[in-house]
Amino acid sequence: MAISFESALGVHESAFKLRAQRAELLADNMANVDTPNYKAKDLDFRQALEAQTSGRSGVNLAATHNGHLSGFEETGHPDAKYRVPQQPSIDGNTVEEHIEHAEYMKNALDFQASFQFLNGKFKGLTSALRGE
Repeated sequence: MAISFESALGVHESAFKLRAQRAELLADNMANVDTPNYKAKDLDFRQALEAQTSGRSGVNLAATHNGHLSGFEETGHPDAKYRVPQQPSIDGNTVEEHIEHAEYMKNALDFQASFQFLNGKFKGLTSALRGE
């Protein structure tokens, strides 16, 4: 009998991947805090997780030729949205450093929790395979 990691890990694998993607977006925002006209991006974690676990995405692509890419998810963040600033800057940059930093720290804690959930799942699978 084969082990289905999708059913064994549940939503935790998708959550872990989305937390990593969100960390990347937030780090990009913080790196561009002084870039004129840079628009801050973020993703709605709940909405993105629901889309990923339900098997639907915001963009439907059809590969009609062997040379086509397999999907948008591999080339970017399909669930990323622009953030509306509380205090717009004169140079058109919408990154607010204190908000980005706070969101990054919250995401880091959630990332750690997702990692611990996944780790627990793998420990359970290892115990089951050993017959413990």
